[in-house]
Amino acid sequence: MMPRPPPEDFALKETNPHLGGGKVSGDKLTSTYDLVEQMQYLYVRVVKAKDLPGKDVTGSCDPYVEVKLGNYVGKTRFFEKKSNPEWNQVFAFSKDRLQASLLEVTVKDKDFVKDDFIGKVFFDLNEIPKRVPPDSPLAPQWYRLEDRQGNKVKGELMLAVWMGTQADEAFPEAWHSDAAFVSGADGLANIRSKVYLSPKLWYLRVNVIEAQDLQPGDKGRYPEVFVKAILGNQALRTRISQARGINPMWNEDLMFVAAEPFEEPLILSVEDRVAPNKDEVLGKCAIPLQYVDRRLDHKAVNSRWFNLEKHVIIEGEKKKETKFASRIHMRICLEGGYHVLDESTHYSSDLRPTAKQLWKSSIGVLELGILNAHGLMPMKNKDGRGTTDAYCVAKYGQKWVRTRTIIDSFAPKWNEQYTWEVFDPCTVITIGVFDNCHLHGGDKAAGAKDTKIGKVRIRLSTLETDRVYTHSYPLLVLHPNGVKKMGEIHLAVRFSCSSLLNMMHMYSHPLLPKMHYLHPLTVSQLDSLRHQATQIVSMRLGRAEPPLRKEVVEYMLDVGSHMWSMRRSKANFFRIMNVLGGLIAVGKWFDQICNWKNPITTVLIHILFIILVLYPELILPTIFLYLFLIGVWYYRWRPRHPPHMDTRLSHADSAHPDELDEEFDTFPTSRPSDIVRMRYDRLRSIAGRIQTVVGDLATQGERLQSLLSWRDPRATALFVIFCLVAAIVLYVTPFQVVALLAGFYILRHPRFRHKLPSVPLNFFRRLPARTDSML
Repeated sequence: MMPRPPPEDFALKETNPHLGGGKVSGDKLTSTYDLVEQMQYLYVRVVKAKDLPGKDVTGSCDPYVEVKLGNYVGKTRFFEKKSNPEWNQVFAFSKDRLQASLLEVTVKDKDFVKDDFIGKVFFDLNEIPKRVPPDSPLAPQWYRLEDRQGNKVKGELMLAVWMGTQADEAFPEAWHSDAAFVSGADGLANIRSKVYLSPKLWYLRVNVIEAQDLQPGDKGRYPEVFVKAILGNQALRTRISQARGINPMWNEDLMFVAAEPFEEPLILSVEDRVAPNKDEVLGKCAIPLQYVDRRLDHKAVNSRWFNLEKHVIIEGEKKKETKFASRIHMRICLEGGYHVLDESTHYSSDLRPTAKQLWKSSIGVLELGILNAHGLMPMKNKDGRGTTDAYCVAKYGQKWVRTRTIIDSFAPKWNEQYTWEVFDPCTVITIGVFDNCHLHGGDKAAGAKDTKIGKVRIRLSTLETDRVYTHSYPLLVLHPNGVKKMGEIHLAVRFSCSSLLNMMHMYSHPLLPKMHYLHPLTVSQLDSLRHQATQIVSMRLGRAEPPLRKEVVEYMLDVGSHMWSMRRSKANFFRIMNVLGGLIAVGKWFDQICNWKNPITTVLIHILFIILVLYPELILPTIFLYLFLIGVWYYRWRPRHPPHMDTRLSHADSAHPDELDEEFDTFPTSRPSDIVRMRYDRLRSIAGRIQTVVGDLATQGERLQSLLSWRDPRATALFVIFCLVAAIVLYVTPFQVVALLAGFYILRHPRFRHKLPSVPLNFFRRLPARTDSML
């Protein structure tokens, strides 16, 4: 067994950074970039030049500009044979690393042997003006070029030079002195900050009804016909039709995930099972998704007949006209009323349906300041020493953000701020830290993978509104040799809500859109659809420029979190025991009462028991009043920090090496014997389901605990107020009336029951559990 690390090393630390240049007064915002520490930069915008003298034998020049400050040198691209070039490039020099008091901007002529000097402009750093957004950008000016002795020469250069912060519009696209050695356009693109959007995902429902006039190759036998549907890399098939003949029937639903823009058609083939491993294609058809009906509710769309061809040409060549064709009858629609689940269900950041028409208005704004990290581990070797090039990715809703990469630093400072609209408070933002392995682009980095350093999850419902949370979160990752702290990330978070009433009202709504309850999908369907959705999202984001790579997207979306592991099962078991511990404690306390361990308490219980028997109408109000008093009492000890990864809760710090070996084993297992492999995989898949059920049970119990724990301050406030109102109402209402109404309500006719979950159930499902702190 590995020794347990000191728990304080894995703890959350509250910090007091100097945010927004000291402009965060209390909890109120006064500037647009107020959740991060201000970083000063010297900006140089090189716009264009005119009347440059020719330096070559031909009398032309190939000009470029060199911006030099101490040892840091930035260069623009060069133009061939142009005396009036336009560059419009920005250079940013970090004020922390200024090595000189003089800025030199030199125009040079590109040459094979040695670049010729054309002229330069000097700036004294003490004379440079400051610019603070939202001021308009500084207007560039023409400067006469000088030679090395300071005499004016032919040619002028248009420049703007100013001191600014990272809030400047020029910051994202500027050349940075911190990344001076990164080469090539690919390398530079890979280190810039970017915002990405997930593709819009739809569920595609294909209801295969029947086929007509099939023409099997062998007329002497009854065909065994099924339909195979392919969309991209998803393939599904119906069962073999029971109606043996040339007019088979199925009436079966197949579900796919499709992403806008729809690039690939749905390809259907009707096939005949001729022999155990041999299928004969009787006909095919390709259906472009652009023309498929979209529906917002469960009203049936019109079914259509489609002609089946022997060979389908998707694009390009003309189709041959067929005199007679087999047909297939189908009902195809894009479902707009569902939310396409692409994240782990425990950590959803978005619960809205696909169709925009069904979206409710936003309830608030989430602001995240990614300040810095410290104590990062060396992630790769360069020139014989350890180095880390760290960047952050944050995901909430459909918007992903990526900070710039800080080169070769174990304590990178990003100080970047991002904003998201919030539609539901019971959602989670995920922030991951990664090591960039694509600094130089090209073939060298083609096979490389960005390494994960760790991640943080914050549930919005556990945050008080309009409060700025500044904490240093431990970055914990489980490795085959145990849990390891990879460093700490420093974040500033603020959740502001536009209407408290609207947000409180959200607690009575179902978590997912109506269609999930009116026409639910099966668990196995949801699992395979989630897998397809994550594959589509990672593929689309991998095609952006610069790409958000597959390994990054999968780590952020918790792909593989449902796999079996002994450690997770043990952690979930102890979570259940912790929840049941309260009930066991009550049982032990009652046993002590019965055994007269404390005579005074026992006598008081006797008196209370007699009162409640004589006046049964006091039972319920007494319970609610007691819960109200406990809730108010616990308010003093309400959690003041957002939840963070907890190694004790996850049993990550006490996992046996053999258990970790099992957790990091491949699936299917790489163990030698075939029989062991088969049994082991079967055990793991069954145990994975049990683990999920056990975890869900624990989650329900923890939600019950969080009713009064102020983990979600708004939910506890609502419940405490409800307890007070219930106590008052039940005090003045005769108990017999309450009992009758409750009995009649529970035994009410199905006509008066709704398919949608009730308000108390919706409220309960929105309560936070300790899943947020699970590693």
